[in-house]
Amino acid sequence: MNKHPTRRAVLSLPLAVTAALHLPAAFGGGGYPNRPIKILVGFAPGGFTDVAARLIGQKLADSLGQPVVMENRPGANGLIASDATAKSPPDGYTLFMSSLGLTTNPLLQARETYDPVKDFTPISLLAMVPNVLVAGPSVPAKNLKELLALARTRKAPLTQASAGNGSPGHLSAALLQVMTQIRLDHAPYRGSGPAINDLMGGHVDISFPTIPTALPQVRAGKLKAIAVTSAKRSPMMPEVPTIAEAGVPGYDMGGWYGLVAPPGLPKEIANMLTAEVVKIMKMPDVRERFLAEAAEPVGSDGVEMTAFLARDYKRWKQVVQAAAIKPGS
Repeated sequence: MNKHPTRRAVLSLPLAVTAALHLPAAFGGGGYPNRPIKILVGFAPGGFTDVAARLIGQKLADSLGQPVVMENRPGANGLIASDATAKSPPDGYTLFMSSLGLTTNPLLQARETYDPVKDFTPISLLAMVPNVLVAGPSVPAKNLKELLALARTRKAPLTQASAGNGSPGHLSAALLQVMTQIRLDHAPYRGSGPAINDLMGGHVDISFPTIPTALPQVRAGKLKAIAVTSAKRSPMMPEVPTIAEAGVPGYDMGGWYGLVAPPGLPKEIANMLTAEVVKIMKMPDVRERFLAEAAEPVGSDGVEMTAFLARDYKRWKQVVQAAAIKPGS
């Protein structure tokens, strides 16, 4: 994926901005933006999705000259906020800080409430976020080969704790299950904190938390880091192999952050927002903040994000079907 705008795209930025200043009255008339912009966040304040949205929002406010306000609408792994975004006016004043749930939530409902490709206007894929497979102290396996052997020989399935149904940790485990044909018993929790506590207490066997969540417990010797889920090793855990390296070729799983708008957003506004966000994702302080959460900055254009969403949706549809994941399971 090309993570940087082309020279032509950079040179055309003034034209995109100029075009946006002469939009019809329905889309701002006197110039976009001429009032505050709202970013919906599908989770409660405090988590990194919210932190990232506020960081991007402040930078957008600085560059666009209008306030950018946050509106937290937690619930259903971000489904409430994404559904509200899909139904909002396409005027550039409602954006959504999206994540993996944008492409997986429709697959985990009794009926699909939206199409993650057709029902949004992609602005930019912001960053990719790997998880890490960790085992609790009661699990004798020290590496992935031993863990897979244990899963295949035990009478009862290994129990796998996640931060909730459809979370990146849940789907990381589902992908491993599909690719290796092991049995896992999913134990969804209300957040990563309770899941990690029960993992350390020996009540569950494994989990796939984010690297910053697991790192303190791994360093303290309370959890064993088995492998990271991304295609490349994480700079935060360089000594820990990837799942692909450790014996499951082709395994590559990660959460992500992105910015989308309602469907039908005028191209002038979409291009303007994309250009601003790409610049923001190159700022040293922004990159440093994302990297502190083991999130690899990307900053794609809308076309690249559209292709990414299509691939992600197709992939998880296959995994959900193969793993026989049911709504609420």
